[in-house]
Amino acid sequence: MKQDLIKDVVQGMLPYLNNAQSEKLQEVLIYALAKYEVTENQNKENDSEQNYVELFLSAKRIEGCSEKSLKYYKATIDTMLCELRKDVKHIVTDDIRKYLTEYQEKKKSSKVTIDNIRRILSSFFSWLEDEDYILKSPVRRIHRVKTGTNIKETYSDEALELMRDNCTELRDLAMIDMLASTGMRVGEMVLLNRNDIDFNERECIVFGKGSKERVVYFDARTKIHLQNYLDSRTDENPALFVSLKAPHERLKIGGVEVRLREFGKRLGLQKVHPHKFRRTLATMAIDKGMPIEQLQQLLGHRKIDTTLQYAMVKQSNVKIAHRKYIG
Repeated sequence: MKQDLIKDVVQGMLPYLNNAQSEKLQEVLIYALAKYEVTENQNKENDSEQNYVELFLSAKRIEGCSEKSLKYYKATIDTMLCELRKDVKHIVTDDIRKYLTEYQEKKKSSKVTIDNIRRILSSFFSWLEDEDYILKSPVRRIHRVKTGTNIKETYSDEALELMRDNCTELRDLAMIDMLASTGMRVGEMVLLNRNDIDFNERECIVFGKGSKERVVYFDARTKIHLQNYLDSRTDENPALFVSLKAPHERLKIGGVEVRLREFGKRLGLQKVHPHKFRRTLATMAIDKGMPIEQLQQLLGHRKIDTTLQYAMVKQSNVKIAHRKYIG
């Protein structure tokens, strides 16, 4: 309790002292309080943790984080605070390490999940440090969890043609072509309206993560199938893709995922889901020599490292390149 009091005093003085002065103040307090017993006032209501979380979420919202991401951040931080039952100013590195270790053991979580939690906690405590609410982030010394490199599957040309050939609805055919030729996220596709499509230029503007606009492009086959689908519709809904049954409401992400999953089961295809189209396009583009910077722009990635994770370079192409440039 005495150490917590010293931390509170030092952190309260952070805006007014440099590092050397803060360290000296801490030494003086430790010496001065050595002969005293310190107890906590149990009747004091302390809602600072919740205030810190809300302030952090407000800062992330201003930066452009989606409400879905903010909800995940809040749940992750609240779970940690509830488990540790300590004021954020008193949480130390060992507390976070122990929490992550026990969380992984209890939940049987993957390394990817644990690193996601670490990354969110790091962002939260780094923000507290930047805002001078705490002296130093307890997550600073906890390094990124090594997760290894998993080569994720893509659709083969045969699988794509099999899906196209077995579409019984014009909407499904247009939807598959749209995902396959643009590489857009499924969340971006369901927000599109009919008047967002420029058929002459074969392009459309989508709203990506952080409400950022970007232009995506589709091929001639997609243009034809999309026009056929729109010409067949009798509803007045402005949405580009709607449900097959009346009242023909805007198609949601869950609806697309379920439709594709059922489609895959019927055709005997493994792991059919929207994001796989995006990964397939990225891999194909890299395979055919598309510059990574252009692919980054096409996919709407802020960091080029993210683009590289999508692009799985085929080993056969590495062999051909070796013979061409080296052997």
